Amino acid sequence: MNFIGHALLAASGSDDFLFGNLVADGIKGAELGHLPAEVERGVRMHRRVDATIDHHPEVRALLEIIPERRVAGVALDIVWDHFLARDRLDPGLAARCYRLLSSRALPERQAPLLEALVAGRWLERYADFAFTLGAIEGVGRRLSGPNRLAALSPWLSEHYPLLQSTYARLWPDLERRLSSA
Repeated sequence: MNFIGHALLAASGSDDFLFGNLVADGIKGAELGHLPAEVERGVRMHRRVDATIDHHPEVRALLEIIPERRVAGVALDIVWDHFLARDRLDPGLAARCYRLLSSRALPERQAPLLEALVAGRWLERYADFAFTLGAIEGVGRRLSGPNRLAALSPWLSEHYPLLQSTYARLWPDLERRLSSA
């Protein structure tokens, strides 16, 4: 999952917990004791969600047929946010995420991305598949070498029904297994 999936799974937790889930990709290393306890718990939850998705049978099956397998997981995480934005994103949760991301110190390596996310209101815009494909291509531009993520756009568009049906099975299982209390 990308931002929306993590936010939805963490929404019932405190603001610190949600914030930790949102910024976890910008925090490296196993030693997290320097963080407030609930932020640390959020970072750990984010990592647990990522590991669960990476090994989920639905995702593994897609990775067997998708081109650019080495980077395809990144694209799929963003595609899942497309479906979540389209079907599940509550405007109140989006506003809460924007408030948290714009009122707190962000991890230095992730700050430009998160500032752009807030300024451009990306969470709602992911509901538009063309925007989602543009976001995937944008991530590919930040990687070294040719943009292998951009090369996935035609496949993702062609296989949209397959992605949608996979999401319809994946999300309820993840929600059941990983929602915060």
